[in-house]
Amino acid sequence: FYFDTFKFVERLEHEGFSRLQSQAIVAALQEVVSESMNELTTNVVTRAEQEKAIYTYKVDFAQVKSELQLLEKNEFVVMRAENERLRNELSKLRQKLREEITRTQANVRLELNLEKGRIRDETSAQEIKIKETDTRIESELANIRTSMESTKFAIVQYFIGTLTGGGALFLAYLRMFR
Repeated sequence: FYFDTFKFVERLEHEGFSRLQSQAIVAALQEVVSESMNELTTNVVTRAEQEKAIYTYKVDFAQVKSELQLLEKNEFVVMRAENERLRNELSKLRQKLREEITRTQANVRLELNLEKGRIRDETSAQEIKIKETDTRIESELANIRTSMESTKFAIVQYFIGTLTGGGALFLAYLRMFR
């Protein structure tokens, strides 16, 4: 920042300062302004430096953006692959489950058929035992009937024999007392 020091000295003289005083004030003021300008310019960035920094930031942001897009793309591909793997695994598990259900159903059917066969065998064995028991009962009943018939016949024989003997004794008794 520059200003006309000669005019400033004249103005100070016009205001009542001496030439030496005016020159000392201008020198002090020039020194303060120079130091202030130096301080300001050390912290200030030039347009070229600013544009260079902006360009660097833009390049860095572009790199970060491309890296993020690449990461996003890679993550999407990985996620898609993982999703496909999980679908395949789920499909395999479903198939295994179907096979296991089919196998279990076949085993249950087989066990039911075996149980039906066993029950049929037991039923036929029970029916045979029942028939044997019926046959024995009928045989025993026939034996008892036969035994009863023979006992009846024997009783009738004894009865007839007793009647005949009692009748003969009665007739003999009658003959004897007559």
